[in-house]
Amino acid sequence: MSVIEPGVNNHRAGIVPPDVKPRFATWRRTFHLLSRSPLTMLGLAIMLIVLFIMIFSPWLVPHDPNAISLTDRLQAPSAAHWFGTDEVGRDLFSRVLIGSQQSVAAGLAVVIIAGTIGSLLGCFSGVVGGVVDALIMRCMDIMLSVPSLVLTMALAAALGPSLFNAMLAIAVVRIPFYVRLARGQTLMLRHQAYMQATRTFGASRWHLITWHVLRNVMPPLVVQASLDIGTSILMAATLGFIGLGAQQPTAEWGAMVSNGRNYILDQWWYSAFPGVAILITATGFNLFGDGLRDLLDPKSRGR
Repeated sequence: MSVIEPGVNNHRAGIVPPDVKPRFATWRRTFHLLSRSPLTMLGLAIMLIVLFIMIFSPWLVPHDPNAISLTDRLQAPSAAHWFGTDEVGRDLFSRVLIGSQQSVAAGLAVVIIAGTIGSLLGCFSGVVGGVVDALIMRCMDIMLSVPSLVLTMALAAALGPSLFNAMLAIAVVRIPFYVRLARGQTLMLRHQAYMQATRTFGASRWHLITWHVLRNVMPPLVVQASLDIGTSILMAATLGFIGLGAQQPTAEWGAMVSNGRNYILDQWWYSAFPGVAILITATGFNLFGDGLRDLLDPKSRGR
């Protein structure tokens, strides 16, 4: 039996804590399964690059994204301004970089809010059952009966035009998808032997949900969340495009595309570069989410 001795290089000696090797093997196996799909690795690379830009964009921008210079208005891409300038002379490259903080952060916030509330509500509905379950699901059905974009625009317009209100509107609309998924998984777990034993020993419903149900329904919820990030970014950009999202002078990709449509015939770069940023970001998150779904699906993993 190996013993870990203080003051000795246990890793070099081949002696490591008993939980290190299994953890390392699990991460290595996960990376190996992901690397089998080039599209998944491409999505992972795009996602990591976008997150890096989002975090470090204040130090990466070459110009002040809100600095106005009317003498430089609507300039074409050049060495001084890689993506050109807008109608008031602001550097578009700097605004696209700093705009990632608004667009990507909004998508992540939507998924966190909708995923947390929807997962807890769906697990609670599946565990309790009865009238409460029927009432919750009928409310979700009513929300799902209205097209998502129409309901999102109505809520955003009622709350007022701002990025925060647009984010809340998108999160509210996405909640039913998590509720239905979490409830379906909970109903499959409710009659398992360990659930019956937990009830027999007097465990509360909150204990059942947090310690037994959520841990088992988490994989499909994580996949849904990873796929929803790209959708949420697109919806936030859509609201910004129609004037219900971020307002001037905030740099947000959808609002930048909307402002550039007035100059699309002559100054194509104004709308093109923010639009390409939206396209690449949404595609990257969707590719990674699709690969994660295949990784967690035993049938797909077998293929």
